[in-house]
Amino acid sequence: MIQVKEYDAKLDVKRRVTLRGASFDHYHVREYDDGRIELEPRQLVTPFEVSRLSLSIMDQSIENYEKGQVSDPIDLRAFHGNE
Repeated sequence: MIQVKEYDAKLDVKRRVTLRGASFDHYHVREYDDGRIELEPRQLVTPFEVSRLSLSIMDQSIENYEKGQVSDPIDLRAFHGNE
């Protein structure tokens, strides 16, 4: 890893530290007994991840399709414009 910045920080009256020019809005914090604090950037939702519920619904849909349990075709021509 390449060091990008180095600076000293002080706790404010509410015992907070300000990260200067932070690249992320959310961090996972690990505090160690020697006083070290480690911050790992986080995103609230991992991009391109499909929930377990969505996966189970898709699995059930494929099972229904393979059994021939499908609806009648839907006419989508109204959404294609004047082509």
